[in-house]
Amino acid sequence: MMEPSPSTNARGHPAAVPSRRWSPRLWGLLLVLAGNMLVDALEVSVVIVALPSIGRELDMPLTMSQWLVSGFALGFGGLMLFGGRVVELLGRRRVYLAAMTGFAVASVIGGLTSEPSVLIATRFVKGFCAALTAPTGLAIIASTFPAGRDRDRAVSVYALFGAGGFTAGLLLSGFLTGFSWRWTLLFPAPVVLVLAAFGLRLIPRALPTSTTRHFDIAGASTFAGAVLALVYGITEVPAHGWVGPRTLGAFVLAALLAAAFGTVERTSRLPLFRTGVLRSGTLVRSMLGAAALNGSYLGLLLVATVRLQTDQGWSPLRTALAFLPASAPLAVTALFSGRLVSRFGTARLIAAGALGPLVGCLLYLEAPARSPYATGVLPTMLLVGAGFVLGFAALNMQATQGISVSDRAQAVALYQTAVQLSAALVVALTAALATGASDDRPALWLISAVGAAGLAVGLCGLPRGHHPDSPLRK
Repeated sequence: MMEPSPSTNARGHPAAVPSRRWSPRLWGLLLVLAGNMLVDALEVSVVIVALPSIGRELDMPLTMSQWLVSGFALGFGGLMLFGGRVVELLGRRRVYLAAMTGFAVASVIGGLTSEPSVLIATRFVKGFCAALTAPTGLAIIASTFPAGRDRDRAVSVYALFGAGGFTAGLLLSGFLTGFSWRWTLLFPAPVVLVLAAFGLRLIPRALPTSTTRHFDIAGASTFAGAVLALVYGITEVPAHGWVGPRTLGAFVLAALLAAAFGTVERTSRLPLFRTGVLRSGTLVRSMLGAAALNGSYLGLLLVATVRLQTDQGWSPLRTALAFLPASAPLAVTALFSGRLVSRFGTARLIAAGALGPLVGCLLYLEAPARSPYATGVLPTMLLVGAGFVLGFAALNMQATQGISVSDRAQAVALYQTAVQLSAALVVALTAALATGASDDRPALWLISAVGAAGLAVGLCGLPRGHHPDSPLRK
């Protein structure tokens, strides 16, 4: 017997009732949310291949142009916890639509400006907008699609768009930079505005989930400021050294702001996060493992982009295509990752996934700078791609294992914060080391060390004897 189609509530929005056949309105809502998730995900990668072109036209050294990557990551990760509070107080629909509009405006300003500081600021703003929309989209799905098969299917589509975003960003960046790097920053604006227009009609209205008016701006500003000062200090190393006044001043400021953040959160009546969540060993290992995987990958892409385009004269599109073996496998296998976890458990997949990128980085370190693609770049990219296929979903799933339902949202926010901040820090360190040396080997050693740390964390999580996370094969 055919089950009933989803009904709508008094406002004409889809109601969360069980169904296996979705109405056009539900499909439209899912496509708006997943489409915006795709844009958020591709923003991580869309400027990487364009960095040499942007640097040449705006006279930005690598330590400055890397801010286009780390600035977005800082806005995303540095304000993720604050973004969750904003959504709680103002409501999902209002914040989601406002963030989409802000994202589009920042895209236009970034694509038109020729002032490096303005361009970097727009990347930070877009990162904050992504911090508002990425987790909120998943929350809207959870509250709109009924639990069970419907919600699982919706989350799978959402995750698939997110996994494909990085690959899409590389390809679009390579293609559009061939015309002008400005198009890599401009093209999201009309896409997001169209999605926002549909979202205005399709995203269900919901009341704020918190009645308090405590945003904890002091906590958010001290935390984001501490990370920003730390990254700034790292970028000053090539010009002023590790003990130069500007470098040390930035590091001291970062330490003071971090201490201020700790004080604010301890004394706040409603802190941005509860430290008790970090007592979960699986969450902490997932945060560290994902941070190492993401940071080492983006650092490797930065080095490879400079090596291929600056040293070997490759075009942006050719460079983007060279990176596909590292990014495309995850997009292709995203829907099957749950089966891998069910068969092998998260711990084994995380450890195996950390090994591939580390070996790949070491191979790239030993390869001559002008090696043919088949022997110099391709093996590394294949190993990195395998690492993401094995470890990416397992890390995401392990992060919430054993976490109570009430703490799960904070656990996810902390996990994403670690992922994004590692991107900012590792990319900044990579740029500093690549600029301050006659070759890129110091930067590659750093990336390899980060990968080794991720492997060590993965090995620490391996089960000893029988464990519910490690199904035994008969």
